[in-house]
Amino acid sequence: MKFELIAPCYFGTESTAAFEVRRLGAENVQVTDGRIAFSGDESMIAAANLNLRCAERVLILLKRFPANTFDELFDGVFSVPWEELLPADAAFPVKGSSLSSTLSSVPACQSIVKKAVVERLKKGHKTLFLPETGVQYKIRFSIRKNQAELMLDTSGDGLHKRGYRRNATGAPIKETLAAAIADLGRVRRDTLVADPFCGSGTLVIEAAQKAMNIAPGLRRRFAAEQYSFCPPAVWAAQREKALSEIRKDAAFEGCGFDIDPAAVELVAHNAKLAGVGERCRFAVADVADFAPVPEQTVLTNPPYGERLGDLSEAARLAGTLGARLAANPVKGAYVITADADFEKHFGKKAARRRKLYNGMIPCQVYMYY
Repeated sequence: MKFELIAPCYFGTESTAAFEVRRLGAENVQVTDGRIAFSGDESMIAAANLNLRCAERVLILLKRFPANTFDELFDGVFSVPWEELLPADAAFPVKGSSLSSTLSSVPACQSIVKKAVVERLKKGHKTLFLPETGVQYKIRFSIRKNQAELMLDTSGDGLHKRGYRRNATGAPIKETLAAAIADLGRVRRDTLVADPFCGSGTLVIEAAQKAMNIAPGLRRRFAAEQYSFCPPAVWAAQREKALSEIRKDAAFEGCGFDIDPAAVELVAHNAKLAGVGERCRFAVADVADFAPVPEQTVLTNPPYGERLGDLSEAARLAGTLGARLAANPVKGAYVITADADFEKHFGKKAARRRKLYNGMIPCQVYMYY
């Protein structure tokens, strides 16, 4: 069966996510702000969940239709053959959003969508009772300018939850965003990466997994593994394929430093869980002592805002980082921060900048070559 699929992603990471989708062999790839649309069969659903580094989740687009009234919303939802996707005992929570639309009340829309699915399942399964005691199928809807989209979530937890970061330091960067920065930094199988503010180690770990071609979803499970139309054999085959494609001979080396001993102990544990513990080392060190070698690429997220609380201290740290990199030139430095005055504090204009969003926080990746 062919499915229309949608992979939401952070604004600014679309090109990276689209490249990943195409590399998996997806068809009809279309890029819009904050999402990638593509098509594929059950194997593509499994492959996308297991392999996409920058996407936030994988959704099946079931229907797109105008919804100016609650009647139109109900009829559009009812017209979907839910009985072909959901068994009679399925649990099906509904979540959604509405923006610039006549139907502005999300709770009211949720209620209408739920009611329409219930009525269609009763008719399709020829039953008067839906116990909702079985596998959970998460239904999502989006209404934008009176155009509704109905989707089924195949991921469950967001794809940024790789399974290796059991604990984290304050305000860590999301794994999906870290993977996008590793892509901007052109991390390859022989890249040497350093992070002087490693925190939870996400940038170093994501760079290592990219270099070794370790599928980010190998250590977790996904909602669609329980779906009746996505047989276990499909998931097993895609997991086996991902395992066979790991580059164990990659020459990547990563190192991270942090002034907090607890963070360093934590990140070493995370790296082992991620399968890259032998390629990464971490140590307690102050950025004032940071002395990278010319062959290294620096990927870093300096403390700022919630992680620090003191803007003057953030400016001082940026200045110290700039001085250390001026004294120890590297292959490239890629710094993500919400500090709009970073270049002034760092002491040098970036060669390039890329606007990204860390959640709802607008940031820039300042690139130095």
